[in-house]
Amino acid sequence: MPPGKYGMQAEWEKEGDHKIMMDFLLPTGIFLKFPVSRNETIKNIKKMVWRNAATEPLFSALGDSDAYVFTCINQTAEREELEDESRRISDVLPFMCVLRLVAREGDRVEKLTNTQISLLIGKGLHDFEAQKNHEVNEFRSKMRSFCEEKALERQLLPWHQWIEYSFPCELEPCSSLPESGNTKSKNTKKIFVNIKFEASDESFMLQQDPHDFPVSLMKNALKKKATVFRLVRQEPEDYTLQVNGRWDFIYGKHPLCQFKYIFSCLRNSQNPHLIMVHSSTINKYQEEQGTMCSQVSKSGSLSRPPPLPLKKLVVQAGLFHGSELLCKVVTSSEVAVCSEPLWDQKLEFDINVADLPRMSRLCFALYAVIEKAKKPRGTKKKNKKADCPIAWVNTMVFDYKDQLKTGEFLLSTWPSVPDDKSDLLNPMGTVEKNPNVDSAAGLLIRFPNIRPHPLYYPPHDKVLNPKHLYLSLKEIMDNKNYTEFFEDEKELLWKLRAEVRDRYPESLSKLLLITKWNKREDVAQMLSLLRNWPDLPALHALELLDYSFPDPTVRAFTIRCLRKLSDDELLQYLIQLVQVLKYESYLDCDLTTFLLERALSNKRIGHFLFWHLRSEMHVSSVSLRFGLILEAYCRGNIYHIKVLSKQNEALGKMRALSDFVKTGSQKMTAEDLKLCIRQESYLEALSDLLSPLNPSIILSEICADKCRFMDSKMKPLWLMYKNQWVQGDMVGIIFKNGDDLRQDMLTLQMIQLMENLWKKEGLDLRMIPYGCLSTGNKTGLIEVVKNSDTIANIQRNNSNSAATAAFNKDALLNWLKSKNPEDKIDQAIEEFTLSCAGYCVATYVLGIGDRHNDNIMIRETGQLFHIDFGHILGNFKRKLGINRERVPFILTYDFVHVIQQGRTNNSEKFERFRECCERAYKILCRNGTLFVNLFAMMKAAGLPELSSFKDIQYLKDSLALGKSEEEALKNFKVKFTEALRESWKTKVNWMMHSLAKDNRP
Repeated sequence: MPPGKYGMQAEWEKEGDHKIMMDFLLPTGIFLKFPVSRNETIKNIKKMVWRNAATEPLFSALGDSDAYVFTCINQTAEREELEDESRRISDVLPFMCVLRLVAREGDRVEKLTNTQISLLIGKGLHDFEAQKNHEVNEFRSKMRSFCEEKALERQLLPWHQWIEYSFPCELEPCSSLPESGNTKSKNTKKIFVNIKFEASDESFMLQQDPHDFPVSLMKNALKKKATVFRLVRQEPEDYTLQVNGRWDFIYGKHPLCQFKYIFSCLRNSQNPHLIMVHSSTINKYQEEQGTMCSQVSKSGSLSRPPPLPLKKLVVQAGLFHGSELLCKVVTSSEVAVCSEPLWDQKLEFDINVADLPRMSRLCFALYAVIEKAKKPRGTKKKNKKADCPIAWVNTMVFDYKDQLKTGEFLLSTWPSVPDDKSDLLNPMGTVEKNPNVDSAAGLLIRFPNIRPHPLYYPPHDKVLNPKHLYLSLKEIMDNKNYTEFFEDEKELLWKLRAEVRDRYPESLSKLLLITKWNKREDVAQMLSLLRNWPDLPALHALELLDYSFPDPTVRAFTIRCLRKLSDDELLQYLIQLVQVLKYESYLDCDLTTFLLERALSNKRIGHFLFWHLRSEMHVSSVSLRFGLILEAYCRGNIYHIKVLSKQNEALGKMRALSDFVKTGSQKMTAEDLKLCIRQESYLEALSDLLSPLNPSIILSEICADKCRFMDSKMKPLWLMYKNQWVQGDMVGIIFKNGDDLRQDMLTLQMIQLMENLWKKEGLDLRMIPYGCLSTGNKTGLIEVVKNSDTIANIQRNNSNSAATAAFNKDALLNWLKSKNPEDKIDQAIEEFTLSCAGYCVATYVLGIGDRHNDNIMIRETGQLFHIDFGHILGNFKRKLGINRERVPFILTYDFVHVIQQGRTNNSEKFERFRECCERAYKILCRNGTLFVNLFAMMKAAGLPELSSFKDIQYLKDSLALGKSEEEALKNFKVKFTEALRESWKTKVNWMMHSLAKDNRP
């Protein structure tokens, strides 16, 4: 073969079911060669090898095929054992078309599990072993024991407790009934429920009070069945209710109307369809998963450092505790640039070893010094030196066993982003070494031996020296009116720290920030105070997971507070909890154990924890930590590996389809995409899986005829699925490849949180926080909201030209009337009014920009909702230096036209809309601290529009933090009036957007 033609990547990427000639090397020394279909499984290929080998010499010496396993050289030039024989050869992607058959060694089940985990998490477990790192090895061993113990405990649960883990209830925040029309439904009105018994074609329609518990509905169903079929009545305690066509169960002591499925049916005037499932069926599921646990089923590029300037190199070093600098930064001497610069210099810090906090972090920065251009003669200014950042790296002063580090350490650095010198050190960055050692500068440092024996940080009982703990209580009690804490009052705050604990415990973060962590006595007193600190609500505890609070005692206290979170609350904050894992200094920490414990107690939490971690495995700085947590989770739920692997396989095929659409040599059509999906390997991979967006939803059969790709830059895939249990029911997902969906995911999380807060206050604003999940490097899924269209399409289809479409105020109302008959139009307008109020407030508070008529949509039922959140926190689009968005939020006169039911004098409806906006805003202001804390936790994500305190300040201003409710409301009223008054500018923007996007002939 000529140079550059080695490897079979091109062959594997070809579409169709063509055959490939493959070579097989047998342990008997026999060589076989025959064609194999690229869609053939490893299991079938092995059968073919055995058939072909039967006519060859020494066949009898081979014996049983199960005693052997294929090996190949994979795309990363590593030897790979193909333990999972359910995989297709086209998914294995051998580098060359050669498979070698070798005798199995070791525990087959263990090796198969390891293979499946490696494929699933996107990182080989052998990479962890190759680290030869004691901390990694101890963490893996400890977490494996912990997670496998949890798995065993789960299998011993009685069926009704096991179902709480596997299928947790999906509940509304409160149990109030949805409103119907302009009047509230009577609480006494009963609902009709269609009940079917499993393995039976018969169904019953039962009337039930929506506030009854599920057990009441099951009693009536069993009574009806006994009456109709003249059977002995059974007990409802032996049954549970399942939503037809979904892995969603109705059980427990919650009113029927609080279950999301039934609430949705009531809102849309539909009858719930439920199945009565006997406990024996649940026991069978449990046994199957238990069997899987004991015997597994057989089925980013790193930017290079900038080129070194031709002058001098300098190392800067600083000791930090969180964000606090413990003492003055020290700087090395300058050395000449060369391939291996040598300083051979001692760096001394102005702090006693005894005063080093437990979580002291040593931060290094490597930079070059270059001379600025000389000034012309006659100028008085001297020549100045400029600094060019090259790299940074962090390491802990104490190791994970509390021992003060000694000896040499080679630190692989991370490339710096050019900035001013004050930001050279990066205490917020990871303490992991850069794994890309070939492209990273290595910094060799040596910690001195202070004593001939190892030094350990003292345990708490020795740090907490009683004679240094307390100050006079009298001084504290003299100042009873102290209610606020400011930076310039640190001294007073520290003096009254016990008073803070007793009267203002939620201000713990302020006290921790002013603690002098480089003074051992102050640290001892703070830790003593923390021992008796009352537990904080999650609202305030979340703040303590920031990198500014690294002390292990503080973080242990925080996790103690978070243990009180319900599963639904934990899910609400899970994105942030995963991000702050990046601030942890050691692998084994309370936050990791807490998240694994909860994930192994609730499969829904486990599902989303997996994907939040898996989506960032391409990030070098976290791939080790996240990979180890993923491995631990998989070992604690072997059965879930199968479910998640199926989703991972489907996402791989979606990516292949997306690449096919985007990089095709000729213009792709929707028919080409459908033809590709109809191939056996794609149909099989894309069907019969649980939706990554919602594991209760079954994506049973992909409907190729209804699939297409969207006409936008990244060509997202629009994929539709049939529900084989519910006729006519379709589920749609959008696969995006090329866009970072994490910002959309964060924004939709906040909209969901807002909706929950409003509902708890009795305000249902009909929001649509549709599903959105980042699954990898610039890839992810978005839920399709059925029966909806963009305002742009509605306006264009109701106008003669794109230029006038944006100014057609009747278009929206006419479209709603066309979709809703006379008896339903009032309800549709009500839905529009409430949802418009919700999104006006949400987009203002979150500073959502780039709002045009192509990213605001309306459902046929009347609900308005926003999509595509590429600009948030006031980072609005600018053109030629001019801010294109000049209104606080979108409230155009065609919206007002719908709200007022098409009548210009209907001020009563508009005033009610305004009141909804004001009430919604006040509720968010009362919870402003929660939103600020959640956004602050996301700084670790590295989102371009959430990287500084300036971005957080936008949120503080929009929520009027620090102001009274009256002041906040007054400011919002001004913004509301401004949005209405300046709405003509929005219409002009929409017109320009419509002209640019108009594709009509």
